Amino acid sequence: MKAIGILPVVLIITCILLALYEPRFLRTSNLINVLRNASFLAIISAGQMLVIIVGGFDISVGAIVALTSVSTALSMVGLSTIGIESAPLIVLLGCLAGLVPALVVGIVNGFFVSVMKISPFMVTIGTMTMAAGIAGYVTGGTPIYDMPELFTREIGRGRFLELPYIVYAAAIVLLALWYMQTQTRLGRYFYAVGGNEKASRLSGLNTRKYIWLAYILSALLAGIVGIFLTARVGSGEATLGSTLMLESISVAVIGGVALKGGVGRIQMVALSAIFLSVLSNGMSLARIDSKYHIIIIGLVIIIAVAAESYRENRRSRHV
Repeated sequence: MKAIGILPVVLIITCILLALYEPRFLRTSNLINVLRNASFLAIISAGQMLVIIVGGFDISVGAIVALTSVSTALSMVGLSTIGIESAPLIVLLGCLAGLVPALVVGIVNGFFVSVMKISPFMVTIGTMTMAAGIAGYVTGGTPIYDMPELFTREIGRGRFLELPYIVYAAAIVLLALWYMQTQTRLGRYFYAVGGNEKASRLSGLNTRKYIWLAYILSALLAGIVGIFLTARVGSGEATLGSTLMLESISVAVIGGVALKGGVGRIQMVALSAIFLSVLSNGMSLARIDSKYHIIIIGLVIIIAVAAESYRENRRSRHV
């Protein structure tokens, strides 16, 4: 238990109980649906994890998803109207253009948090409001359609070896971050900055650079989720990803990412994303009213935070 933590055990027990209570849980189509939802959560929560590790918060990730969705859809529609006929080129350029606003928000967040030393909570609330407002203004509350069928059919609903493409995208992101955390100086510097920013700065680390980079990576990962969600629903929407901010923080906390910074493992965040997806899926199969989903998830978060506080208190007593 000390090596792997309690989360894998809780996940296994939850799956067993759901399978016994509702046999539909083990259907292949349902398990793929759970894996798809967990992949969206894992990618955006991975970025949230990086920000929390360096001692911050990113409240703007949900709005970044919506802004990326709108900008991607508008870019593809605009490229089609100017005479570009190649669907793959439209999709490629549209996705790259869609990530530009996400990159801008990440740069702004990182600048004001790392350079101007403004509270991450206040900065990301401000950029969240602006991003959501821009997305709503541009669309006028109306979804944007008429994107290439290649985008909605292949990226949104396409599969390889029976698994959706988002699953492979999540695997690539998770493996890349695992390698960064365990095998590179960059990963160690993230932990050092979050563990003690002042000591890291005095030892010669450019702490501003790593905090800034964490916010940029978080925004770009949220943008990737926005592109895949846009392809999945088949339209650019200003309300897309409205719950992902809360869920990304929930996944990070349940996965053992310390809110004080300096602690967090990507593999536990991935398991936490699967757990939250399994829990939501199980509540839907059990026909629990959606109003209670947030209440139950909130209760799980409180238990996770209480468990973290208990472990920290025990650790401090033994030091």
